[in-house]
Amino acid sequence: MKKHEKVAAFVESLSTPCASEFHPCYEGFFECFNSENYYEAHDVLEHLWLDCDDANQAFYKGLIQIAGAFVHLKKQNARPNHPKDSHRIRPAVRLFLLGEKNLAPFAPVHLGLNVDAVLALCSDWRMRITESNYCMNPWQPHAGPSIHLSR
Repeated sequence: MKKHEKVAAFVESLSTPCASEFHPCYEGFFECFNSENYYEAHDVLEHLWLDCDDANQAFYKGLIQIAGAFVHLKKQNARPNHPKDSHRIRPAVRLFLLGEKNLAPFAPVHLGLNVDAVLALCSDWRMRITESNYCMNPWQPHAGPSIHLSR
């Protein structure tokens, strides 16, 4: 089974309602992200982003980059002494910056998402890391951030 098919099957298995105003991959992103499954959140939204050819492409890309930042933080937290994973804090900050850059034009609200709140979240996490001179990873299991769609 190819990655595209695996992601489609995964999205179908999520608990998002079928009769939603939003694409299942978009809703699946939030379900995965809020469960601290950032890699899966990235994959699910990438599935939609790759097929997107409208103005939302940069918006989806920004969310994917933010999920990617949390992938780095989660991996660094899990293996802080690993030769590769111990160096994931700076790439996380770079992804926060890229995600913020891509989301900013969509503020204050876009596709049911409070973009301003997500931008503030990214800024807060980025600042905590940079103020520690890249020595502290603020991410902890079961204490990651949540982002929600308004209905």
